[in-house]
Amino acid sequence: MLGFLKEPVVVTAKINVNLVALTVMGLISRLWGFCYPRAVVFDEVYYGQFVSLYMKRIFFVDDSGPPFGHMLLALGGYLGGFDGNFLWNRIGAEYSMNVPVWSLRLLPALAGALCVPLAYQILVELHYSHCAALGAALLILLENSLITQSRFMLLESILIFFILLAVLSYLKFYNLKKHSAFSGSWWFWLLLTGVACSCAVGVKYMGLFTYMLLLAIAGLHFWHMIGDQDLSNVSLLCHFLARGLALIIIPMGLYLSFFYVHLALLYRSGPHDQIMTSAFQASLEGGLARITQGQPLEVAYGSQITLRNVLGKPVQCWLHSHTNTYPIRYENGRGSSHQQQVTCYPFKDVNNWWIVKDPGMQQLVVSNPPRPVRHGHIVQLVHGITTRYLNTHDVAAPLSPHAQEVSCYIDYNISMPAQNLWRVEIVNRESDTDVWKTILSEVRFVHVNTSAVLKLSGASLPEWGYRQLEVVGEKLSKGYHQSMVWNVEEHRYGKSQEQKEREVELHSPTQMDISKNLSFMAKFTELQWKILTLKNEDTEHKYSSSALDWITMDTNIAYWLHPTSGAQIHLLGNVATWASANAAALIYLCLSLWYLLRRRRKIYDIPEDAWQLWVSAGGICGGGWAVNYLPFFLMEKTLFLYHYLPALTFQILLIPVVLQHLGDHLCRSVLLKSMFSALLVAWFSSVYFVYCTFSPVTYGQPALALTELKALRWKDTWNILIRKQ
Repeated sequence: MLGFLKEPVVVTAKINVNLVALTVMGLISRLWGFCYPRAVVFDEVYYGQFVSLYMKRIFFVDDSGPPFGHMLLALGGYLGGFDGNFLWNRIGAEYSMNVPVWSLRLLPALAGALCVPLAYQILVELHYSHCAALGAALLILLENSLITQSRFMLLESILIFFILLAVLSYLKFYNLKKHSAFSGSWWFWLLLTGVACSCAVGVKYMGLFTYMLLLAIAGLHFWHMIGDQDLSNVSLLCHFLARGLALIIIPMGLYLSFFYVHLALLYRSGPHDQIMTSAFQASLEGGLARITQGQPLEVAYGSQITLRNVLGKPVQCWLHSHTNTYPIRYENGRGSSHQQQVTCYPFKDVNNWWIVKDPGMQQLVVSNPPRPVRHGHIVQLVHGITTRYLNTHDVAAPLSPHAQEVSCYIDYNISMPAQNLWRVEIVNRESDTDVWKTILSEVRFVHVNTSAVLKLSGASLPEWGYRQLEVVGEKLSKGYHQSMVWNVEEHRYGKSQEQKEREVELHSPTQMDISKNLSFMAKFTELQWKILTLKNEDTEHKYSSSALDWITMDTNIAYWLHPTSGAQIHLLGNVATWASANAAALIYLCLSLWYLLRRRRKIYDIPEDAWQLWVSAGGICGGGWAVNYLPFFLMEKTLFLYHYLPALTFQILLIPVVLQHLGDHLCRSVLLKSMFSALLVAWFSSVYFVYCTFSPVTYGQPALALTELKALRWKDTWNILIRKQ
């Protein structure tokens, strides 16, 4: 039985020395001195705030994209023992000793380093020579802008890593499929493609561009499979279902899981949750949840309530009234009803309380048992402190003359009767018998007499209205705009019929836990919508640029400046590489058009396998550049040079594709090949020279003298920082 021990156990392994060497060089280039500077660098001031909030489990919303990238940065902080206590208030601020700079910057640096061997493998899987693949990897290795972006707590290097991983995984899957369909390795690479795509989208929505490209390529490949007569219908169906599962279903599920983990981690209330609905806020620990805990769920006749406008713009606010009246005449000479003002007030206040009254009864307390208000019921809303009724009539609103004025009715005995009946319409009802619920129900109030809808106009009233927000009666219109929708936030059952006792009751704090009623999908849908629709008001930035500036690198970004010396870090690309990438893209386009025209005339300049290689490489590299660059011309967001880096990475991969094609098919004589090789050596030497020249502003050291800094300003549009003497 032990005979097998007579012979030694031998394990053989193939090691690609090129791949190992490139990985080591990538790690050295990205990790060398990456804790320098020990100060906040550019957008670290932005992402660091989110890392701190993760450490403290405080909810936040980032309108720049999904949470997966933020969670990876936070993972780095967690591994380093970061407690979240640092004030991320300015670029250049020195990190305190409790901030583990190495762990916060480690994951972006590793991702940037691994992009080097990934570039090599992509070219190999595209069936280009190892020499071309090595050239692609070295160009990525020596690209100053990619080095800078990967050495700090930023997301672009992580995004590019997942994009390249998705491309490589799909190519490996595609190259396997003919020989080993549905094998373990076949499934591994197909599933990894979907996972990497989902991770790329989860880091930044820019990852969606490459995901769509790979879906299109996969669809095209499957279309060709349909024409393969060797495959049965059952086999085709299995291939289709496998791709659907791996490239659509699993990525969607994984994307949802990012939000699930995000929401599970951030369970505490914070400043960002104010833009969320009351139901969402009530699901968070502290804040509104503390206020609303113990409230009755069903709104009944006699309920005391506060009404929050669902829109939340320009700020969150609550339906409000006070003893002051509208001026008899406005500044433009128009007259008003001189009734009691009704506004939307952005602070919690006792004057935000209203009582839901049954028009057929006089009592302002909840009966026993309570009579719940349902969809379609007619109610009166009585202002709790002044006991006046919410009213609207055919009088123009102060700032929105096309709409009706909303007031609390005062009987001046001047033939202007009260019109204070409102129909409750539950917008998110499941049936027409739904009960009006605290926090969960979104309702419209439709005026019975005029069919106007209670609406927040968003305009700020003048001094006489204390700059509070205007509320109007909007004539019934199609659809449910959020400015017309309200929800009950605070709620109690009124017990005091006497006004003085009721005022004491209204001043006391409110005390059913609503959080269990809000499902994950409801929270995900709301958060996703907020991320997609939130607009950053600050549209101007010193270093913002247009997409046209990126191709010729007419712009740069100063990331950091040493407080005393001339040491500084810039996002600045390798000029030789960027120019070569543009030239390669132009040559590829021109040659492709030439070949297509010639092939149309039945003239085949290159063999068919070389043509297929040329087309497939162009689809990946040229297509990757196009889908990651051209959409920015349609965007209205503030743009920066780092937005171009994913597109640039694909364009760099196109350079060795074009060079190998030129060397193999256009340089046919020995002399031409020798000259071409000499030119390649000279060209690559220039790439290395530019890398070395700009490495002081890539790594931030050594500090350069004034003359040396001025010498680096190769373009007038570059903003190299010169300290005043």
